[in-house]
Amino acid sequence: MNFDCTKYKRANFQPKNFKDRQWPDKEITKAPIWCSVDLRDGNQSLPIPMNVDEKIKMFNMLLEVGFKEIEIGFPSASQTEYDFLRKLIDEDLIPDDVTIQVLTQSREHLIVKTFESLKGCKKAIVHLYNSTSILQRDVVFHKSKDEIIDIAVKGAEIFNREAKKYPQTKFQYEYSPESFTGTEMDYALEICEAVMDVWKPTSDNKMIINLPSTVEMTTPNLYADQIEWFSRNIKHRDCVTISLHPHNDRGTSVAACELGILAGADRIEGTLFGNGERTGNLDIITVAMNMYSSGIDPKLDFSNILKITDIYKKCTKLDVHVRHPYAGDLVFSAFSGSHQDAIRKGMKARKERNEYKWEVPYLPIDPHDLGREYKEIIRINSQSGKGGAIYIMENEFGFNIPKNMHKYFGKVVKEASDKMGKELSPQEIYDLFKEWYIDIATPYRLKKYKINSVNSDVYDIKNCAENNILELEAIINFEGKDYIIKGQGNGPIDAFNNALKQKELKNYKFKNYYEHALSDGSNAKGVAYVEIEDKGEPYFGVGISENINTAAINALMNAINKSYMKMII
Repeated sequence: MNFDCTKYKRANFQPKNFKDRQWPDKEITKAPIWCSVDLRDGNQSLPIPMNVDEKIKMFNMLLEVGFKEIEIGFPSASQTEYDFLRKLIDEDLIPDDVTIQVLTQSREHLIVKTFESLKGCKKAIVHLYNSTSILQRDVVFHKSKDEIIDIAVKGAEIFNREAKKYPQTKFQYEYSPESFTGTEMDYALEICEAVMDVWKPTSDNKMIINLPSTVEMTTPNLYADQIEWFSRNIKHRDCVTISLHPHNDRGTSVAACELGILAGADRIEGTLFGNGERTGNLDIITVAMNMYSSGIDPKLDFSNILKITDIYKKCTKLDVHVRHPYAGDLVFSAFSGSHQDAIRKGMKARKERNEYKWEVPYLPIDPHDLGREYKEIIRINSQSGKGGAIYIMENEFGFNIPKNMHKYFGKVVKEASDKMGKELSPQEIYDLFKEWYIDIATPYRLKKYKINSVNSDVYDIKNCAENNILELEAIINFEGKDYIIKGQGNGPIDAFNNALKQKELKNYKFKNYYEHALSDGSNAKGVAYVEIEDKGEPYFGVGISENINTAAINALMNAINKSYMKMII
């Protein structure tokens, strides 16, 4: 066995003697400043980076979502990045209320080219970084703390020099001590304040200090401790915007982000669907929609998540996992029978109560808010119960199946799915319903009937009001032979039932009857449900017709025919 955890040590870059942390008692009450890094950090991690046309398409989609800060690339790193930035500027594709952001290492020639690439831009965030962690200082740069600070300070000084060449552009500066989570807290504070001393931010012209978990190294609560300690100890806090750039190496970037906001972060950098190096960046969609589901306006619009997903997939050539929060194909789908039953009852209760507030079991948000359809919610396979099949029949086809019938139809669907070894579509479920309860042509078949009202003195039925007594005459076919039957009752179905009993063709007990319209309007069809009992077993039949009397009679015929079948469902 080669699985040996002793080769790893626990990361420990926590602030010393930090006893009075305040973030655990706070709540998120408003959205942070969002910055999309899809076009830089997301793009640089793609097997096939986006071309200029794809980046334009992605940029426009980010604008539609509502991002006001978008990191568009690393213009000193490649010609494609440079050309894309120039296209945005030269063709005036950047809205006045949107600020683009570009990234550069703290190297003079790269900084010079970065500022050059921004010529003519109205406003921009220029993002400077250099790595500060113990490990990188040791094995990558072979430099001391002071030497690493010198790299950052010299880069900051070059920023000031180059910015003066482009007075038409309003610049905001951002600094990242890259690999912050692997850096001693005192030293991270020292290097950031050294950069501040060069840039001299004010409350009206803040600098951004970005504290990235370039590699996610600890549990989210420890990251939050780092953020709160830094936020409380940085000088001139009112002149600084604290930004986070969480990666997802431990799979907890969303939690790290949310706790980081509680700890004092003002701004969040991330990508759609968490695209990025290794296990990816923070997924902004998840954090924003988590806020939305708690009644907080995220200031981003994901109401057309299917369009966003489609553009993302086409531009990045990546897939979106079916279980991805909020956006995955299956995230609003329930296969479990108990879940389906609870969802169906919750949706029904909400409708009956005319409730605006969303409270439905197992559905934290309304799928419609993301442009998703309710038909996605219930998916039927062999693990599903009666609630799912009933929901499909109600919401897809308008059948309000009586409760007594639920478990029997649920069994039909479950056994069919198990036998076929696959998920059943709504149409297949409807076809099963027709097969088992509607299209049962033998051994009884109704050929025609007529109904007449009669005087109550002619025929007395217990508990029957005089003006409700009807006489029914019908021709039915049983096993190839026609029979004329007549009967009276307090309604068509009662009269037909009595007519059958007089002929003594079948001995059964009439149990229940229920009817409703399948749709609105004068041409609406009616559906009738009948339950009978034969030798102690229940049987159900369903009839559909524009004439509810015909529907009721056919339902009874189908229930009787069902009793002749060997399988009791």
